[in-house]
Amino acid sequence: MPLFVYKGINSYGEKRKGKIEAVNLAAAQTQLKKMRITPSSVKEAPKDLFADVPFMQPKVTGKDVVIFTRQLSTMIDAGLPLVQSLEILTKQQENSTFKKILQVVRTDVETGSTIAEAMKKHPAIFDNLYCNMIDAGEVGGILDTILSRLAAYMEKNMALVKKVKGAMTYPVICLCISFVVIAVMLVFVVPVFQKMFADFGSALPAPTQLVVDMSDFAKGNFHIILGAMFAVSWIVKKINKTEKGKMKIDQLLLVFPIIGPLLRRVAVAKFTRTLGTMMQSGVPILEALNVVGRTAGNKVIETAVFRVTDAIKEGRPLAEPLEETGVFPSMVVQMINVGESTGALDVMLEKIADFYDEEVDQAVENLTAAIEPLMMVFLGGLIGGLVIAMYLPIFSMAGAVGG
Repeated sequence: MPLFVYKGINSYGEKRKGKIEAVNLAAAQTQLKKMRITPSSVKEAPKDLFADVPFMQPKVTGKDVVIFTRQLSTMIDAGLPLVQSLEILTKQQENSTFKKILQVVRTDVETGSTIAEAMKKHPAIFDNLYCNMIDAGEVGGILDTILSRLAAYMEKNMALVKKVKGAMTYPVICLCISFVVIAVMLVFVVPVFQKMFADFGSALPAPTQLVVDMSDFAKGNFHIILGAMFAVSWIVKKINKTEKGKMKIDQLLLVFPIIGPLLRRVAVAKFTRTLGTMMQSGVPILEALNVVGRTAGNKVIETAVFRVTDAIKEGRPLAEPLEETGVFPSMVVQMINVGESTGALDVMLEKIADFYDEEVDQAVENLTAAIEPLMMVFLGGLIGGLVIAMYLPIFSMAGAVGG
């Protein structure tokens, strides 16, 4: 819908200016009259030159979707019709990309589509989990409740991801800084010492000679080193896009020291919370497991969930195939078994998720506590080793002179 900019005076004689959406100029003027604004000028807003360039548009974040979901839940709970709620939220949406998507969703709902069907056309924003739960909410007549649960689930999931990213940020920054420092020392600092050592005329100690050789190689093949780094990064990305490659990488990540246990806890927390939320919302267990598998984020977990789905189709209970996968801890399997036996599986899954959220918090604290001294030792040893290697010939000369 076209956007118009206006200037005018309201009923109190105050100057007003702003933007409104309307089908045409006449419709824009009619809207302004309803707002009790006498316009002095109304014209179509200039088009954004980059409006049709996808990568120049703002991205829709998880926070944008959470706020929209919670607001829509509140409006529906207050008794507002769905189309009117969507219209209000579309108008007040500040993210231009998300605003366009909501306009399309509102139009589809106006023309007879369900909101779940309308949202499924935008999988990059509304994933399978989101659409399936919305569908269950519409069918069950509890859309406001489902939206509230969805918002709570997304907030907890975002908090979980934030914790893991926070734990990984420190070591990544330290490694990047260490590589930069080492590169600067090899390319700029070591050659200064190398020129000085050449004047000594004596053989260099083995550690010093090794550093000098590394410096020569770095200076002469800097472009090759950078090219090799980009090539390795590109190869890893390509491997990660294949089924077998992603499986191998995810297997390695789960058994990797320190990081592996954390990722396993995160996977269990996400699996149980997602499955529990969908079951509470009335989504059938097979459909819920299919969605959980596709949104697992780890190929090992995804494969295990799909095996469990096949076993349930054969009439088996959930706990048995979960145990056979060997991916999920025995405590999780036992608690799920109890939940199935008592008919409160969804509640038990939520309790497991809450427990593993706390486990993730503890694992993140342990990871941070373990990584900080390790990184200090690593950086100190690496940079200190380079410095000592450079001063060894000086120490040798001082010893010879003193002798």
